[in-house]
Amino acid sequence: MNALFRVLGMSRQSFHQRLHRKLDLQKESNLLLPQISEIRESHPRMSSRIMYGMIRPPHLGRDRFEAFCFRNGFKVRVKRSFHRTTNSLGVTRFDNLLGAGQVTGVNQVWASDITYYRIGEKFYYLTFILDLYSRFIVGHSTSRTLLTEDTTIPALKMALKARDTSQGLIIHSDGGGQYYSKEWLALTKKGKLRNSMCEIVYENACAERLNGTIKNDYLLPYGPESFDELVSLSSKAILNYNFKRPHQSIKKLSPAQFEESLKVLDVDNSRELPTSNTHDYYNN
Repeated sequence: MNALFRVLGMSRQSFHQRLHRKLDLQKESNLLLPQISEIRESHPRMSSRIMYGMIRPPHLGRDRFEAFCFRNGFKVRVKRSFHRTTNSLGVTRFDNLLGAGQVTGVNQVWASDITYYRIGEKFYYLTFILDLYSRFIVGHSTSRTLLTEDTTIPALKMALKARDTSQGLIIHSDGGGQYYSKEWLALTKKGKLRNSMCEIVYENACAERLNGTIKNDYLLPYGPESFDELVSLSSKAILNYNFKRPHQSIKKLSPAQFEESLKVLDVDNSRELPTSNTHDYYNN
């Protein structure tokens, strides 16, 4: 054996160390596959990079982990399509109230948008209201039509029921008619919200990005085949997004975890942050 080690150009100790590393890596790989499969079951289009941050395998770096995912069939491919959900030509607009560095806590700015989801030859509609600071979805609706009473109104009522808006906050959107109807304006006034609108798409980028995440990372892989299934699976997607999915922009925490961390900071710093009833939101 000593002659073999000399031929290989390594000591007996180095050989056994390398062998143990390979065995550890093989053992870890065998354990990784069920973990990745379990994550993908709940988050069908979560990227391998985000999963790496969740699992943190001790013997695999980020790039090797991503390569491992690709080799085992966990590469994500996203289909893109387009269907207009708003018509903002020639309508009354509110000023864009968002400014750089303006958002410093939860319940200061909400952003909302409407997107579509197609099942067969039918189009259904998803409305989201997002807290820009924590990325928590505070209100949502799934509807058969684009009517205000089916889209923005139920989503905003849900958000107002879940959150304290008595201190006032900004509600930001595109120029769609659902965001300047009499019903919408009456509800925002009652909730002490200030209406804000963007002139171009990238001024509502967070809401647009959320649309793509819910549709491409969750609903398309879930594969709802009816409106009732879409309603149920949309709620499932939002639960996973709010309470489990890590976000790079909020310290790699889920929105719910991030808001909980703010409560801890609030106690430590003896200062009050806006109320965040994340758990009550889903119990109502």
